[in-house]
Amino acid sequence: MVHFTCDQCGKDLTAGGEQRFVVKIEAYAGFDPTEITDDDLDEDHMEAVARLLQNDEALDPDDVDSPICRSFRFDLCPSCHAKYLKDPLGRAPVRQFDFSEN
Repeated sequence: MVHFTCDQCGKDLTAGGEQRFVVKIEAYAGFDPTEITDDDLDEDHMEAVARLLQNDEALDPDDVDSPICRSFRFDLCPSCHAKYLKDPLGRAPVRQFDFSEN
């Protein structure tokens, strides 16, 4: 039997436990193409793909998993899932203490 726990609070989420929510995050470099030109349309895209594949074969396996693209997967309990949905980037202000000026 597969055992699941909440990746945030550690609560048991196995079959007899609470419902489990899966959060997947992908972080990758954004690309905003400018304008498509006639040169872009005339380019041999199959040749470009072949060049990319040749370049990839020459890479060290450690370089293939670069920090440019990362994927994350988290199992969350209902409570942690609700908190995540309210503030997915963790930007909620930290509670400030109000100390008196003595």
